[in-house]
Amino acid sequence: MTASALPAPRSSSKGSRFLAPIGLLALMWAIQFADAVLPGTFVGWGLRSWDLGSLQGLVLGPLLHANWAHLIGNSVPFLILGCLVAVEGAGRFWAVTGVVALVGGAGTWLLNAPGTLTVGASVLVFGYFGYVVLRVIAPGRIAHRLAYAGIALIVIVLYGTTVLGGIFGAGPGVSWQAHLFGAIGGGLVAVTGRRREQAA
Repeated sequence: MTASALPAPRSSSKGSRFLAPIGLLALMWAIQFADAVLPGTFVGWGLRSWDLGSLQGLVLGPLLHANWAHLIGNSVPFLILGCLVAVEGAGRFWAVTGVVALVGGAGTWLLNAPGTLTVGASVLVFGYFGYVVLRVIAPGRIAHRLAYAGIALIVIVLYGTTVLGGIFGAGPGVSWQAHLFGAIGGGLVAVTGRRREQAA
């Protein structure tokens, strides 16, 4: 058997899939640190409703935070829920993240008062929550659906009240629009993604 006929080694271990959410969270912390030590602020690069010049905020907004408390408050749920999404692979994690950022950002841009600036990873947190909870009802193998049901139940117990409060009881300065549409984006990926896989 020639060397070219040998099976190729795995390019990454199963644990490497979790590098995606960990790396994205590390980037948020690096940005916040740079924002703290450099003159000016990066927050202006967030999403400003009804301002076509701020559409870069669809991508940059979830990476920016108003202050350290804002970032710290998002970090633990982001990491836990992000890793639950990344269980299915880094590709799935980035796909969910992209759709959630776009759907959550678009809903926020349209429904917030014109000129309102929105930043923060909570749009992703709520999107991951929506994905993890709704993938249990998406088409798929029964063994996977049972596992997802158990995970979804734990996630609902841990974060359900917080999620409902973040949408229906959001206080001043908190974007319920980002929370709601982030969750919708995550749910859309859970349902449509599974249907495409089943059709294939």
